[in-house]
This record gives sequence, structure tokens and C-alpha cells, in this order.
Amino acid sequence: MSLLPTPSELVARARSDLRVGLPVVIGAGQAGLLALAAETVTGARLAAIRALPGTPQVAITLRRAETLKARAYDGDLARVILPGDVDAGWVRALADPALDLTAPMKGPVQTAREGDAGLHRLALLLVKSAQLLPAIVTLATDRPDALAAELGATRLIPETAALDLAHHHPLLPVASARLPLEASEAGRLHIFRPENGGVEHYAIEIGRPDRDAPVLARLHSACFTGDVLGSLKCDCGPQLRTALADMGRAGAGVLFYLNQEGRGIGLANKMRAYSLQDQGFDTVEANHRLGFEDDERDFRIGADLLRRMGFGAVRLMTNNPRKVDMMQACGITVTERVPLITGTNRHNAHYLDVKRAKSGHLL
Repeated sequence: MSLLPTPSELVARARSDLRVGLPVVIGAGQAGLLALAAETVTGARLAAIRALPGTPQVAITLRRAETLKARAYDGDLARVILPGDVDAGWVRALADPALDLTAPMKGPVQTAREGDAGLHRLALLLVKSAQLLPAIVTLATDRPDALAAELGATRLIPETAALDLAHHHPLLPVASARLPLEASEAGRLHIFRPENGGVEHYAIEIGRPDRDAPVLARLHSACFTGDVLGSLKCDCGPQLRTALADMGRAGAGVLFYLNQEGRGIGLANKMRAYSLQDQGFDTVEANHRLGFEDDERDFRIGADLLRRMGFGAVRLMTNNPRKVDMMQACGITVTERVPLITGTNRHNAHYLDVKRAKSGHLL
């Protein structure tokens, strides 16, 4: 077995590099891109990029471009040409809508329309997968191999990196143990880890569910603020506790706790969205201003966990018909949608209205 990193391990390394502010190189042959996350770029590294041949750009998603009134000639993204007199703070303001009011862009923002944006698109997928703001400082290069070697940077082959980012990495069992719970003393916690070393996900099994019958199941996306702190801004905490209690009363069930905070954008970005909500934007509008789509979660994770635990059919506890459709598309039979209504308070009423009106939840 080779000790060299696999393509998947290189992608994992690249995510870590971007999070600490290091550049990565994407490319092969004579077509490449040097990339740094806009959120973590420093003044010194921005100056170092400017010292290299070429014109730096900042790639942003179409959603963010629409907020900035920047022309997205590439369809789903825009390549903002970096002005020569701006600093790293300007770059962060371009990426972070929390600064839209305090540091408005001096426009118009000029965007590129010539050349191929394929590597920029891949770089944005990578920075999203690192749960950073979807904006990335880029510099085209015709010598990606040599540049990566000179900088000691992780280099990704575009084709293999794209496949890895689109691929669902199978979840492998890590540990399990009996865990008596308030909802049921007959509880058991199972830990699963993706084969690429990504974030772990959990299965909370109540009783001994029959693998030959549809299991009462809940796919619950992690919500630190609601599940742990008891936030009143959402209905996540009450849904978690109600689902477990219902399974306890039924005598059997399984709750999958998926670490996809904030609809898949991560806790830091969720807090950015909350800050925007304080400015008057709703949940969906806040995500769009950040540069994300309405929902960035991957429910293939839930389907994989169900199969790995021996379940092929579920009675799914959800108010979201799309979740039913996604499970069916992943090969899991949903015999029944079990509503999970937990009530409203003055802090989450608007949030629930938006879930109903824009996300199609049956509340």
C-alpha cells in the first residue's frame, strides 16, 4: 500500500489549508489556478499574490453577485477583478454580507467575461465544503505543478477533485454503546465516520427496531443553538426532543443526527445568517446574501446510515415533503410521513412562516 495521499485525502488536506489561510493549487499541465479563501486571506498573502504574474480575481457565487449587483458572466458565478488599490479588508467585505452596511462596496464591481471559469467553479465548491464563506481569491497560472512545488502548496488534479467533491463518501462504523436516555432507557448510540475522514454522524437507536418492518425514523440536522442551548429562534430543539420521546413511547425507532449545521453551511455561517436576520432578512434571503443556496445539506448521508443499520423502509418523522422525495430518490422506501409539530413562539413565528412559504414545509 502506497503512503502517498489519495485524491480524496488531498481534497481533505486542501480544505484544512484553506481554513488556516494557506493557498492551494488546482490544475495540471498548463492550466491551473492558485486559490485562497477570501475569509482567511491576510494582507501579507494578498501582497504575495500580487507579486506573481497575472491579474488576481475573487470568485463569488451567483447569489452573492446578485446582492453586490455584479455581472455574473459565467452563469452560476462571477469573477471579480481585484482592484490594485484594495486591501484584505476589502476582500473580506466582498465576501461577508455582515459588512454590507458598514463597508459598502465602492462600485461598480468589475467582473471578467473572458476565459474559462471551470477551475473557479471547482474552487468555490472546495471552499464551500470547508464551511467557509463561498468566495475565493484566485490567480491563473500556466505552471501549476511548479508553482505548487515552490509554495509547498497542496495541488489538486481538477478531474479527480471534482469527482471527490461530488461523491458521497461511505460512512463506516466507528463505535457504539448502550446509552440510557430520558426518552428511553433502551437507548444505544452509534458513531459513523466518512471514509475520507470527514465529520462524524450519529445514530440514536431506541429499543430494538425490526429491520423487516418500516422503522419510525427522524433525520435530524445538527443545531447547536437549538439542540444544546435551547434557542427560541427555531424549532430544532423541540423537534429533537419530541422525536426521541415519541420513539420511546412507541418502544422503538432510530434518530440520525447529521452534522450539517445551518442547513449545511456550518455554525459560523449560520450565525452570520442570524445577524442578517436581525437586519430584516428572512432565512432564505440571508443564505442568499451569504452566497449559499436555500439548503446545502446532503441527505445521501441519511440514506446511507439507514442502509448500514439494516433499514430499507421508514415511517419518516418530518414536515418537509422534499425530505420524503430525497429519501425515495436514494432508494429508501417511505411508507408514511409522520408530522412533527412542536408549536410556535414569538421568536420563531416568522422563521416557521418562511419554512412554510418558501421551503414547502407542512406546518
